Amino acid sequence: MATRSTSRTNLLALASFLCFSFAAACLAAQFPPGEWYAGPQKPSWSPPNWLFGPLWTLFYATMAFAAWRAWLSSRLTKGTMLIFSIQLVLSALWSWVCFGLRLPGLALVEISVLLLGAAVTTRRFGRADRLAGLLMLPYLAWIAFAAALNLELWRTN
Repeated sequence: MATRSTSRTNLLALASFLCFSFAAACLAAQFPPGEWYAGPQKPSWSPPNWLFGPLWTLFYATMAFAAWRAWLSSRLTKGTMLIFSIQLVLSALWSWVCFGLRLPGLALVEISVLLLGAAVTTRRFGRADRLAGLLMLPYLAWIAFAAALNLELWRTN
């Protein structure tokens, strides 16, 4: 993996990616499942509510590290960080649409676009840096799982 010019620049970039990712996490956290989510029928395979916070924290941290690894690479293609940023914003907005607005149908459309953005980001990160792509895979799987949950929430209620 090729690296940028200085270790100070690299550390500043990592800190920036962490701040950006956790800003998205803080936005998403403003709209937790809450009481409304307790009411609708959910599939039996729905995880307990307490699990969402720790998992999202892990995913936002690994996304930041993956973005940093990709940024360090000389093989990073134009537009990749823009796609990463868009999918990160979509990730944060999904909680608002689903839990804040209580619109699981619209949230399903939104998470479908998010899933596409996360898949493109994962592929592009993987081309730039193998580890960056691998770090995105658990997040991508979680988004697919969350989309399936969202579909069931919308379908059964």
